[in-house]
Amino acid sequence: MFALGYWAALRVSDVSWLRIEDIHIGPKVGWIRTDYKGNKYREIDIVNKVRRALAEYLEDRKNYKDSPYVFTSQRGNRLTEHGIEHWLRTLKSKATKDEWELIQDITFHDLRHDFAHRARENGWTLEEVAYYLGHITKRGTPAIQTTARYTQVSRKQLKDKLRLIK
Repeated sequence: MFALGYWAALRVSDVSWLRIEDIHIGPKVGWIRTDYKGNKYREIDIVNKVRRALAEYLEDRKNYKDSPYVFTSQRGNRLTEHGIEHWLRTLKSKATKDEWELIQDITFHDLRHDFAHRARENGWTLEEVAYYLGHITKRGTPAIQTTARYTQVSRKQLKDKLRLIK
């Protein structure tokens, strides 16, 4: 669940409403079809870390719940956004004092922001990040202003770029 936020930049609502039929996993590749704001869909490739974890989870899951949704609840067909946030709070509550100082303010949405930041650090253009995150205008172009809020430049990035100036 949390790997989908951290490694695939899904929103908590994307994870909550994710259907089994929208996950396509092969031995070495995987992609997800997910809803985003405006009732439009986007298809995103997923890294091996997510693909493997998701494949393992789905293999374990098929023995105990008959639901079209990937993440289920004891009370219903799917785990709600509130339920996912509850799981995150529960995990955070198990942190040591030193760990707590690092994670106390982290929300599920922060995982999405972190993905965007890491993508930019690894050379993705703002347009590529916008497309992956589903930041698309009504005209179908990348919404760069929205994406820019997710990808703040770090001091280390600037120092590394300064070294390249001759």
